[in-house]
Amino acid sequence: MTPFLRAGSAPAGRRRTRRATAPAGPPPPVADPPAGPQVTRHASARHTAPVTDPSQATGSTLTDPGSLADPGRAGQETAADGRVRPALDLLIWDAPNIDMTLSTVIGARPTAASRPRFDAIAAWFVEGAGDPTVPGAPDVEACVFANIPPQPGTLQRWVEALRGFGFAVFARPKSQPDDDIDQDMLDHIAVRAHSHHLRRLVVFSGDGRNFAEPLEQLVRDGTHVVVVAFSEVAGYAISSDLLEFIDIEDVPGAFVEPLDRVRLDALPPDGAWLRPTRSLRDFVSSFTARRNG
Repeated sequence: MTPFLRAGSAPAGRRRTRRATAPAGPPPPVADPPAGPQVTRHASARHTAPVTDPSQATGSTLTDPGSLADPGRAGQETAADGRVRPALDLLIWDAPNIDMTLSTVIGARPTAASRPRFDAIAAWFVEGAGDPTVPGAPDVEACVFANIPPQPGTLQRWVEALRGFGFAVFARPKSQPDDDIDQDMLDHIAVRAHSHHLRRLVVFSGDGRNFAEPLEQLVRDGTHVVVVAFSEVAGYAISSDLLEFIDIEDVPGAFVEPLDRVRLDALPPDGAWLRPTRSLRDFVSSFTARRNG
C-alpha cells in the first residue's frame, strides 16, 4: 500500500521517523448498550498506544481470495504474511477544518445550534456499517482529531461528550498558528489500512490539499471512501471520479435546524441571493492597510 505522505515530505530513505498515538484497536462493543446511538468503549484504562511510522505499514497485498469462502470470515482478508485482517469501517473527523469551513459557509461564528450533532452522525455512520450480527460484519471506529489551544476553556467538556458518544479523540496542543493535525490523521488511516481490511473510510474534511491524493489511492486499493464536508469548500471530492461526496447537511439529524446558507448544488429555479459574509467597508479597510503596509 502506498504510504501516506504530506506534500513536500522528504524522499524515501531520508524521511524522518515519526510516531503518533492512536486508539489501541477498535474497542469492543458494550455488553448492554444504552438507548440511542450504539457506543463502544475501550476495554483498557490505557487510552492510547504507540503507532509506528506508516512507511513501515507495507506487505498488505492480499493473497488467495479463496480465503473469503468461509462465511464466518466474510469481510475479512488475509495479508501476504498470513495475518487475518478483520473488516473495519473508519470515520475520521478533521475538527479544525470542519469548524473553519462551517464559519465560512454561514458567515458567522458557529453556535451550539449551528454546530453538527455527533450523536446523529454516530448513528448514521454505524447504520451504514450494516447489521452487526451478520457474520463478518465490520468493526466500527470513529476518531475526532483536534488542536487544543493553551487555554482550552470548555473544550474539556466537548472532548468528554465525544468520548461518551463512542468517539476516540486525538488531541494535539496548538502552540503555533500553523500547528496542524493533518499528518496525524493520515498516519492513523495508514495504520488502520495495514492492520485491518479497511472496507469503508468516511472522512469529514474539506481539505483537498492534503487528503485528495491519499484518499484516491485508497479507493484504488479497494476501500470505499466517502468525503463528508460542505459543498462550497469540497471541490476536490465533488470533482473526483473516485471519491463519493456527501454534503454534511445531508446527514440525517446532523443539525438541529437548517443552516443559513445557499447551496449552489441546490439552488431554487428562480435563483437566490447569497449575502456577503463580510462588510464591504471592513474588507476595503483591511485591503488598503495591507497594500500600504
